[in-house]
Amino acid sequence: MIFDYTRVARLTELADQQFSAPFVLAGGGLWVGVLSSGRCALSGEAQRLAAAGSLLLGAGPLRLVPAEPCHLVAACIGGSAAAQFLQGLAGPMFASGASAPGAAQLLAQLAAGQPPAQAGSLCFQLLCEAAEADAAAPALPPLVAAAIAAMREHYAGLYGVEELSASLGVSKSHLVRVFKAAVGTPPGQYLTGVRVEAAKQLLCRREYPLGVVASLCGFSGANYLCRVFKKATGQTPAAWREAAAPAALPAAPLPLEQELYV
Repeated sequence: MIFDYTRVARLTELADQQFSAPFVLAGGGLWVGVLSSGRCALSGEAQRLAAAGSLLLGAGPLRLVPAEPCHLVAACIGGSAAAQFLQGLAGPMFASGASAPGAAQLLAQLAAGQPPAQAGSLCFQLLCEAAEADAAAPALPPLVAAAIAAMREHYAGLYGVEELSASLGVSKSHLVRVFKAAVGTPPGQYLTGVRVEAAKQLLCRREYPLGVVASLCGFSGANYLCRVFKKATGQTPAAWREAAAPAALPAAPLPLEQELYV
């Protein structure tokens, strides 16, 4: 072999992840990924709200904070070319996917499974593609980023926007105004959406009665959960549970879920 791709650009880890709570790409090396659906912010020097199609670049660990349910396919690349790429990267960033149109296809080929040499060749091509990327994600106001992170992590225990705004040190009216301008929905509606998404995941675990699901997701009771869930999805929780595919099971326990087993 004249050119050893595994030394220059080798695949060290692959992530194909759907997430609606903060998610960490923990592997070392350079992560290159495409956000195929949803919108999320990347915790780094500045929080930016990236839309579907955006290209993710940065050294792990990278913490992603979703503004809505997201799907990400990403490859962690090691080797000399990846190290050189990182030297020229100012920091973790979301870039315009339009400036790296071949990245999604290359990632799909990697996700399909390849021998080490072929995977290394694809990783090298991915680095070449990503080298042309341009940053283009709009800045997410720090207050909004903090509110999203708090709701995603503490939705089960938050009593409402009043408690959230107090914890952030601002008035409710100011938080509502800034949040709606940045995200497009008020924080109360956003929090309800987070809780509904969490309920969908827990409903896939058929052993949980509705009262337990409601408690774990921050709803006051099973009846209220049913009303909110049907308004948001057009289905009752029971109907959604029957229709849900087994693949929708969450990969890890949701907040407070593990306490059921203590």
